[in-house]
Amino acid sequence: MALAHMVVLTAALVLPLTVPYAVAVALRRDEFRRRRACADDPSQVAALIRLDRKIRDTDPAVVTANLKPPPIEWLARDLRRLDRQRRGGVTLESELWLAAVVRAYDERLCLACACLGVAENLRPLHGLDREIERVRVEGALEAAGLQLR
Repeated sequence: MALAHMVVLTAALVLPLTVPYAVAVALRRDEFRRRRACADDPSQVAALIRLDRKIRDTDPAVVTANLKPPPIEWLARDLRRLDRQRRGGVTLESELWLAAVVRAYDERLCLACACLGVAENLRPLHGLDREIERVRVEGALEAAGLQLR
């Protein structure tokens, strides 16, 4: 009797887990065959290998460094938006969110300094030193004509 209960219980647990996969395999059998045929085609395999090498050899840092900075109007708009977010609202409820907003704000400040030729030293600083430098950079950018608030 116990053996029958174990068989029924095992079937009740295994069938709901395996039947959807079996149905999916049955419905997508042609797709699996096509994929296998593509893997057997040497020209497609070579193309995939070339694509893999090209993706692997592309360094995102190099690509990002070669990009031109966004227009100063976009940076000013982003700085005003990020400043509002870091000073109030739901951003203050989450430390992670606030840290991300402050990091984005500092990156936009650095970009704006690069566009306007203002000296900044935000990236290597941490803590109170970084906050003091942020205030100095904001003042320098406003003196250069960028309206932050």
